[in-house]
Amino acid sequence: MLDTTAQLARTTYPSLKGKRVIVTGGGSGIGEALVEAFVAQGAQVMFVDVNVAASEALVARLSATAAVAPRFRPVDLTDLSALGDGFAAMAAELGGVDILVNNAANDDRHSVEEVTPAYWDERMAVNLRHQFFAAQAVVPAMKQAGGGVILNFGSISWHLGLRDLVLYQTAKAAIEGLTRSLARDLGRDNIRVNTIVPGNVQTPRQEKWYTPEGEAEIVAAQCLDGRIQPADVAGLVLFLASDDARMCTGHDYFVDAGWR
Repeated sequence: MLDTTAQLARTTYPSLKGKRVIVTGGGSGIGEALVEAFVAQGAQVMFVDVNVAASEALVARLSATAAVAPRFRPVDLTDLSALGDGFAAMAAELGGVDILVNNAANDDRHSVEEVTPAYWDERMAVNLRHQFFAAQAVVPAMKQAGGGVILNFGSISWHLGLRDLVLYQTAKAAIEGLTRSLARDLGRDNIRVNTIVPGNVQTPRQEKWYTPEGEAEIVAAQCLDGRIQPADVAGLVLFLASDDARMCTGHDYFVDAGWR
């Protein structure tokens, strides 16, 4: 469980109350913080994930105190048929979609020599392809509602050129181009599209890859001391999803503590 209470108490966005939100990869890590943050704003939240146990535990935890409990649907985003059916069902259940947060991804390490055509296709499906098709699935509902917000998750990794992540970084670089294109094509329908670019966020998954010495090196390369928490990312997402950011679209917003 992530401790996000202090961070979530900072700001309330009245425009988010009652908004219909879909979050991908919402069962753990950054996604868990996103679900919790939107629930705390009084939004109607549905999230998808392949980790059923963690997702159900999150729903149970938040349902105990939430004014509007989040809802979970198990969806494999690499299965485009399941994605289409699942998003149509969620939009119908919510009565529309106002905000889509394309958070789901997987940053497994790999060497250049290990990559096969099949692994390439699988990594693109996991980290890139579903962002477009999830956006495509919610656009009709957003147009009908008179507008909406799509937030795609990128990564600081390709900006730094980190080792053993060539496919992940290729996908994440492409997401910034996807955002620019969608923002242009959908802007006249009052649909805003931006990219969130996290730095190295302290989640249980990231701690799997880094030793304490490695984490110290990351902090030393940042402009700010301390480790970025999932709630720090959620704070940026809430702002960009809110009406306060009504003229923000087509750009990349970093929360990386100045990591260079």
